[in-house]
Amino acid sequence: MPQIHLRAEPGDYAPLVLLPGDPNRARRIAERFDGGLAKARQVTEHRALYGWTGTYQGHPVSVQTSGMGTPSFAIVAEELLRLGAKQLIRVGTCGGIAPGLRTGDLVVALSACPTDGATSTYLHGDRYAPTADFALTHALVHAAEEAGIPVRIGPVASVDVFYNTDADYFSKWRERGVLAFEMEASVLFYLASRAGVQAACLLTVSDVLNEGEGTEETYMSLEDLDAAVERMIEVALTAAVQSGQ
Repeated sequence: MPQIHLRAEPGDYAPLVLLPGDPNRARRIAERFDGGLAKARQVTEHRALYGWTGTYQGHPVSVQTSGMGTPSFAIVAEELLRLGAKQLIRVGTCGGIAPGLRTGDLVVALSACPTDGATSTYLHGDRYAPTADFALTHALVHAAEEAGIPVRIGPVASVDVFYNTDADYFSKWRERGVLAFEMEASVLFYLASRAGVQAACLLTVSDVLNEGEGTEETYMSLEDLDAAVERMIEVALTAAVQSGQ
């Protein structure tokens, strides 16, 4: 029986799946596959959760849109795991809060503070530290270093609210050593750990939050963001080749 949301069967996805939130970004990744979209097989377009399977430098790889936020991401991840996915890499954007982070920088998440509702629902209030897989995370860092792209490595916080107006929204998390806010990594790391598979998270800083400026003042131009995302995609695909099982 096909999965409810992905409308896919076992064998439709490669063991390694890249997970962007944006369907347009998923298409851009699939265009990088060997032979481009013409050679990639579109697995699903249901609910605009676009997914493709193909190869990159001869290595099987899939890309699947996850949507925004942990509730949507959890549905997609749960169904991918049921279909046999073994390596999940989130490729997304984040709001930088750590000193020195600038728009366009790359962040690799080692762990994710689970401030979101979906992860809390899974945990029933238990304390838990959602953590990335070391080997897959190392592959991302190594791929960035090979490409000469600086990368910051450390914890992020997964949040539910994009436009948060709380006065201490970023400052308290910055003081705790958190690098950035994003909206999916905590449930990714939790579900992957529960299933015994590998997960990692690569993020482009799209905006920064500090005492004087917020998201709307610092958000990158679409042109600059597209260029930064292309660099991130290249790093993720290189890591996929290096870590492919």
